[in-house]
Amino acid sequence: MLQVDPRTDPLWSTLAARPGGSLFTSPPWIGAVSDTYGFEPTARVTVDTSGRPVAGVVWADVRDLRGQRRLALPFSDRADPIVDGVDRWNDVAADVFAGDLPFTLRCLDNSPATGDPRFESVGEAAWHATPLNRPLDELHAAFRRETRRNIGIAARAGVKVVLSSEIDAAREFHRLHVLLRKRKYRMLAQPFELLERIWSAFAPSDGLRTGLALLDGRVVAGAVYLVWRDTVYLKFSASEKEFLRQYPNEALHWELIQWAHDRGLRTLDWGLSDLDQPGLISFKAKWASTEGRIRTLNAGGPPTGRSADVEQTLRTLTELLTDPSVPDAVTERGGAALYRYFC
Repeated sequence: MLQVDPRTDPLWSTLAARPGGSLFTSPPWIGAVSDTYGFEPTARVTVDTSGRPVAGVVWADVRDLRGQRRLALPFSDRADPIVDGVDRWNDVAADVFAGDLPFTLRCLDNSPATGDPRFESVGEAAWHATPLNRPLDELHAAFRRETRRNIGIAARAGVKVVLSSEIDAAREFHRLHVLLRKRKYRMLAQPFELLERIWSAFAPSDGLRTGLALLDGRVVAGAVYLVWRDTVYLKFSASEKEFLRQYPNEALHWELIQWAHDRGLRTLDWGLSDLDQPGLISFKAKWASTEGRIRTLNAGGPPTGRSADVEQTLRTLTELLTDPSVPDAVTERGGAALYRYFC
């Protein structure tokens, strides 16, 4: 068993590129998130007699004002252990459970980790994917009738879509993202620094597209898509409520699917959807032919040293900073200062 830095070590890079790896266990993603928030990620890798990596798991130990905890991984949809069975999971899990930190893991429900009796299942989310390995006309025909209709409505309404690899498009998306989280959810947004680091990590290998949907020149919806291996992932999305009847999101995703298909990518991963967002789940299901669950597993309970006073203070600050009377620029700065604690 070897301990490595998953951001830079070739053993982890090799393992993360194999079946079972995903965007969220990829070195560029781990590096972007860790460097934004000051995490020090750790990976354990098992190698065979020839030195080839055969199994591994990655996590970060977080120690801040919300307490101490071990997470796989912070601010990631999931971080499935890269193992091909229960025995491999047991090999790498010994180090995961070592020490006295509570450990939380998010993974697909077919992961060998879900059967480990040391874990308690404490959460569940929906997951969707669309295979892209068939002709475009067949892909289009496989969407639900409502989705096909909405793509047509968006085209007739004059929705224009730009898929950009430039940082300025990511900056425009972030503005929309801050507004959506503030106005719809009364939540703070990730700092733009995270998008900058993601852009720096993925854009050089042509692994990022920011989609912007425009009506009469105005950006009314946006999304950030990331490519890892043969899969494109929808990671962030946002839109303006008053333009939803023109279906800019449908226009965005259809444009992206055509781009990904032309590039030879095999899957569109729609990411995690909380079960208390049935509208979002329904939207993704109209495109996806593969569905599953992301399980949140915990061993050891809540963070060590967790304080009810700190939790209440963070809730109060969030409510204050997302009040409609607060300037959007202040809300954005609030997110940059506080978002690191919401993992």
